Amino acid sequence: MTPPAARSVSPRSAGNLRRRPQLSDDVAVHVRNVIMSGGVRPGDFIRLDETAAELGVSVTPVREALLTLRGEGLVELVPHRGYVVAPLSRDDVNDVFWLQGRIAEELATRAVDCMDDDVAAELTDVNDQLRRAVELGDAARIEELEFAFHRILNRLAGARKLSWFLMGATRYTPVHFYSSDREWGDDAVASHTRVINALVAGDRAAVAAETRAHFDDGATRLVRHLESVGIWD
Repeated sequence: MTPPAARSVSPRSAGNLRRRPQLSDDVAVHVRNVIMSGGVRPGDFIRLDETAAELGVSVTPVREALLTLRGEGLVELVPHRGYVVAPLSRDDVNDVFWLQGRIAEELATRAVDCMDDDVAAELTDVNDQLRRAVELGDAARIEELEFAFHRILNRLAGARKLSWFLMGATRYTPVHFYSSDREWGDDAVASHTRVINALVAGDRAAVAAETRAHFDDGATRLVRHLESVGIWD
């Protein structure tokens, strides 16, 4: 095993970062994804200079991003040494997806009352686009359309605070891990189809069950992946 001091974040999508006033948010998103997908392990150091150079940014937004992640409990500050990845357990992963799933389930069931033909057509169109993106392996497009599908449901539910809490919880989802998994993509399209059918039928129980299963599956896949890369060895 590589000693912690020798490891640092190795970004795969640095080219996607965009220079803007809140560049530290972009850095935080990237480092959060790397941590949650097992790109670095608990106890590994995240070096400011190395990370800034790899991402093509200055040290300042990296430092600001790590302060944000420290507040979220994803990294810890070791005096005189720098930031290390905080402990991450199987329960932590399952808890994150449990919270996401329960909020998403509530929003989806509330959307039943506002469902109409126009919304069904909009959801179907987004899901059809998602299917094509999965077939093409277009990861960026998959991430965009998966978000769009759930955004429609959240908007339909009319619960702004719940939607805000869900947005906060989904920050811990390593989207690149899922968008690069063809099996997950096919399953997501099939799950969306079942959700649409249940919404049209006004079947609250089916909407709730399918939404919950989608997030439970996400947790199972991520835990299995983290086990396979030996993050808990």
